Amino acid sequence: MDSMMINKAAAAVLVSGIAFFMAGRVGDLLVKPQELTKTAIAIDMGAGGAAPPPAVEAPLPVLLAAADPKAGQADFAAAGCVACHSVNEGGKAGVGPNLYGVVGAKEGGRPGFVYSAALSGKGGEWTFENLNTWITKPAAFAPGTKMSYAGLADAKKRSEILVYLRTLAATPMALPAVPAGAVAATTTSTTSTTGPAAPPAAPESFDTLLAKADVDQGKTATLKLGCVACHSFTEGGKNGLGPNLYGVVGGKQASHEGFVYSAALKAKDGIWTFDTLNTWLTKPAAYAPGTKMTYAGVADTATRANLVAYLRSLSANPAPLPTP
Repeated sequence: MDSMMINKAAAAVLVSGIAFFMAGRVGDLLVKPQELTKTAIAIDMGAGGAAPPPAVEAPLPVLLAAADPKAGQADFAAAGCVACHSVNEGGKAGVGPNLYGVVGAKEGGRPGFVYSAALSGKGGEWTFENLNTWITKPAAFAPGTKMSYAGLADAKKRSEILVYLRTLAATPMALPAVPAGAVAATTTSTTSTTGPAAPPAAPESFDTLLAKADVDQGKTATLKLGCVACHSFTEGGKNGLGPNLYGVVGGKQASHEGFVYSAALKAKDGIWTFDTLNTWLTKPAAYAPGTKMTYAGVADTATRANLVAYLRSLSANPAPLPTP
């Protein structure tokens, strides 16, 4: 290659470089880049992208009204309370005090047990609210307490234990009244916002439920609810902590031979109709204040209907069912 060709090639490269440089400069003068003030493409995550709202704990009276004392007895055992506390009337203190009659009793005041200064100095009463706070975290309720149990975070289980402790008394303390609107306030917090909630269906009457009740389920309920621990159901069966219940439907209240009833129930002087049995099973202490019956009651209406249907069957001539 001669020198002329080399010079031409070098000139071509030089001209190309100058042209590229000048094009860049002209581009910079014509186009002014700007910082973005917002996201170029906004992606809507919707409601699903947000964290769910925290669960709202129902008020204690609402939880107590729905709590099952039999479940509370199981919770009491599962939490290990039985290792430190006795629950029978007149029972001895152990690592912890005897708990019979604790609901409504003075805090730190059970005879025969030496309390910490932290608890004996409280000077209050074991109300449902105080017991609930205590069981949640004893060390926070009474800093310095000898109670080594860390506490129970589950509000439902606490309420079940409380209604169980309530039964440990000759005359159980009345449950606190449920504030008006309390149930609605706790249920609407989780209501879908996609549209108005459907109105709740009207509850079936007790007569309607009784007409379609299952006798076998009622018999099973006497086992699950612990009725068999106090009552016999066979004709001529012996009384226990409660009277024999054969023929109870249509029988006179507080009249079974050989059983000593409370004055509260003897004062009723009525007949065990389907309606009175339903009311009694709902809450014995409300039906006959002062009754010796320590069972808190059966909240579920369908379960009560099955129980009454089973009790009706315990007769040579069962009473006719009501017409719904």
